[in-house]
Amino acid sequence: MKICKKFFKLNLILILLICLSSLAQSKTIPSSFADLAEKLMPSVVNISSTQTIKTNANQFPFQFPPGSPFEDMFKEFNKPTERKATALGSGFIINKKGIIVTNNHVIQGAEDIFVSVNGSVEYKAKIIGTDPYMDLAVLEIESDEEFVPVSFGNSDKARVGDWVIAIGNPFGFGGTVTSGIISSRNRDIGLTRYDDFIQTDASINQGNSGGPLFDLDGKVIGINTAIIAPGSSGSIGIGFAIPSNPASKVIDQLIKFGETKRGWLGVRIQEVTKEIADLEKLEKAEGALVASVAENSPADKAKILAGDIILEFDGKKVDTMRTLPKLVAQTQVGKKVTLKIWRNQKLISKKVLLGRLESSDEFKADAQPEPDDKEKYTKIDDLKISIRDLNEKDILEKKLPKNTTGVVITEIFEGSPLIFVNVNDVVVELQKKKVKNSNQFISLVKDVIKKEEKTLYLAIYNSNNQRTYITVKLK
Repeated sequence: MKICKKFFKLNLILILLICLSSLAQSKTIPSSFADLAEKLMPSVVNISSTQTIKTNANQFPFQFPPGSPFEDMFKEFNKPTERKATALGSGFIINKKGIIVTNNHVIQGAEDIFVSVNGSVEYKAKIIGTDPYMDLAVLEIESDEEFVPVSFGNSDKARVGDWVIAIGNPFGFGGTVTSGIISSRNRDIGLTRYDDFIQTDASINQGNSGGPLFDLDGKVIGINTAIIAPGSSGSIGIGFAIPSNPASKVIDQLIKFGETKRGWLGVRIQEVTKEIADLEKLEKAEGALVASVAENSPADKAKILAGDIILEFDGKKVDTMRTLPKLVAQTQVGKKVTLKIWRNQKLISKKVLLGRLESSDEFKADAQPEPDDKEKYTKIDDLKISIRDLNEKDILEKKLPKNTTGVVITEIFEGSPLIFVNVNDVVVELQKKKVKNSNQFISLVKDVIKKEEKTLYLAIYNSNNQRTYITVKLK
């Protein structure tokens, strides 16, 4: 009897395992996308935009001198010309009134925008709002008809290996369906300020821009934006889509306000390298190093300092420099957030009341110093450079914060270890100590060499007048 019960239980377990395996297979390997594609097609639109291109190029490989008799004879050939240029793209409807989402680059500079719904009826559309930072745009169809919308899914739940389908208008061939999987997540390709792309191998080509990337539930989890296509080879299976979660927040703002309202901290940041982490006694290279703090910014008011390393923002870990701008931008303007900061080899907390990024130009330093032309050059043999004191004229010309002190590099000699520094760069810190003048800077350098330290840790203002930290290996 006991043997029969054990045999029954074993069979039951095997049957359950087989059933679960069958369910998993049916979910991950669809037999067809036809039903899903048929359902979603009416919500995907083809977009064409036109703009006038003016040219004023001389049609001859030379110019006639002023007053030349040939100037009047051939002036007809050099008149400005105009031509109409058309751009093609894709988009998708997100409510019954005909609100459409697409990429900003699809309609940028457009004079007229037309959308084709379900591959047949064409409508004129107007722009509700655009966001060049995330390359998004919201349009509205100029019609009283009702349309079939789609909804956003949760892109955070999308996993590498999940099936996806893309529908769009590649090369003007509207209503094109392609399928593939999510190849990777959180891709940064240097395209926008807030790169966090979903990578997919579903075929995406020119004209697919702005179109939806759907999951198998028919939810939009991405907005197709870019591809890698060497030369003119077209799709090679590396496409990128803006994730729906951050995109939908921007889209909601564009619909409600016609513009974006992003959180603003007011810091310029850079990567925490292994060398910087070692100098700061961090266990690993992580976080965002504050290179400079904008005057009167939320960070300035919260007493965040250049040289701080931000490790956590509003309860979320800042694993790399690129993470911080995304977290700040997605946080509500006016929210008070807590930052965890590594300062002087200790972890501290700061509370910051976020401002609005779009209003940040209002905060400008008001410096009116008197110029000082006196210059004194000093050569530092140990570093094989020449320096002079920073003066009031430098501060005015470079638009540096008032009361900035430091030294200006006037010459870099052969064999100098300062290979990432240029002439006219301003050094304002050495080993996290403020540089006051040339004499003090030389003293700090000698102290580093005397202690046999192997790395210089400099804060400089570069040729673009941006404050940045660099490390210099000493021989």
